[in-house]
Amino acid sequence: MPNGLIHDDSLRAHPDGLALRLTLPWYRSLWLSSVTSLELAVDGEPVPEGDIRFVTPDRTYRLDELPEQSETLWFLQQHPLLVVRREQPVALGEQHDVLLVGQLRLPYMQIAPGQDGRPGMYVPNFVRDELTLTVTDADTPAPAMVTDVPPPPPATDADPFQLGLTLYSASAEFRAGWFDFDGLLDRVADLGIGPGIEIVASQMVPAYPVVSDDFVRTWRDAFDRHGFAASSFGANLDMGRRRDRDMTPDEEFAFSELMFQGAKRLGFPLVRIQSAKPELLRRLLPIAERLDLRLAYEIHAPLGPNAEAILKVRETYAELDSPLLGFVADFSSTMHAMSPTLLRAVRRAGLDDEAVTRLQEIWATDLPMRERQEEFIGYLRGRDFDPARLGSFAHLAFNMHGHVAPQEWTDIMPQILHVHAKFYDIDDSGQEPAIDYPELVRVFVDGGYRGYWSSEWEGHAFAELGEVDPLLLVRRQHDLIRKTMRELQPA
Repeated sequence: MPNGLIHDDSLRAHPDGLALRLTLPWYRSLWLSSVTSLELAVDGEPVPEGDIRFVTPDRTYRLDELPEQSETLWFLQQHPLLVVRREQPVALGEQHDVLLVGQLRLPYMQIAPGQDGRPGMYVPNFVRDELTLTVTDADTPAPAMVTDVPPPPPATDADPFQLGLTLYSASAEFRAGWFDFDGLLDRVADLGIGPGIEIVASQMVPAYPVVSDDFVRTWRDAFDRHGFAASSFGANLDMGRRRDRDMTPDEEFAFSELMFQGAKRLGFPLVRIQSAKPELLRRLLPIAERLDLRLAYEIHAPLGPNAEAILKVRETYAELDSPLLGFVADFSSTMHAMSPTLLRAVRRAGLDDEAVTRLQEIWATDLPMRERQEEFIGYLRGRDFDPARLGSFAHLAFNMHGHVAPQEWTDIMPQILHVHAKFYDIDDSGQEPAIDYPELVRVFVDGGYRGYWSSEWEGHAFAELGEVDPLLLVRRQHDLIRKTMRELQPA
């Protein structure tokens, strides 16, 4: 997914001068308070901040007002305008050089909590767009989709797992507007994917964190039309929603309770939770019991079931002793190689064969994630290669690719309530080249798991928009999982 605020079709005519149609440079909706800074130059001339306005359908903001907008959501599919005052407005067909540098902070990715009422530290997202753009009045059209795909074999009662997907798999295409919500579910049904549907609420729900009556109607109509089943409701906790301080414990509870209520309205039996703080879980458990919701904390790369942080969660679960508490197993934790999708991305960013080989060698060592990352960055600097050329890839290569043994899932199998069947590629032989799916299927069949395997294509973190069709890949992954689990069944 291109990490850009602007794209080839962004430059628009405007009576005040010009406008840039913005795209949110992330995979989920964020609050306007997440926008830390925006700096713009046109044709080599910096634009004074006072000549720029951030325009939504409801209101116009000065740039210095954005950090205060903690109640205003920038929904993933919305495209606000950055309006620039100029003496001479641009005209259709003109070309202009545009440099837009932005920084956002991700309010649910807390690095360290705030102290003494001050705000904590949050993962930043840096964006630098330098493009020559032509003034246009039309969005780039979506490409035609492949439709002649044979139906999958029907599910049987003997299948150990139910299959589905998280709509997160189509993050880039949804953000680009290739699908509305109905159209996305129609495409999933056309490819024979399902029946389980998982969502990241902050990505798909326009009134996040509130599930509106309109969204409930849209959801139920689509589910009735296609025979889908709700599998997992992904809930984030936006601790850094306000810029002046972190959420208070009461705000954490209220925010979480609101999403639990939304999950129940949509018929979900399970909520993927982001926080397993003991004091928060104690308050939320009665809500989960009243709404009949299971709560599952995600185990994601670079951690595994026996990582120190996860052992603390397991201790909390043992203390609370509730059958509603468990885990989401994410297979990014259990990879045996780096994904070809990532390796293609770092090659595009300038790494040669020697550097790509060294990257994989460092990744395969047993050093902690941060030490491996620092060793690789040191290697790049030793070759006079600026790590900034890789953008976020130098971090994501280690943070999103764990190499815990698949057999470790056995240690918590009774507490695994849902599976993120993470994948990045399906090769010509029908296999995932970086994740051992036959072995994972065997471990979960032998371990007695009988819930959903929710396909999660995360190649959009590394691939360009349109490089592949992620839903076709999900269908191919379903074929792999279905074939493998049936080969393990007795004749």
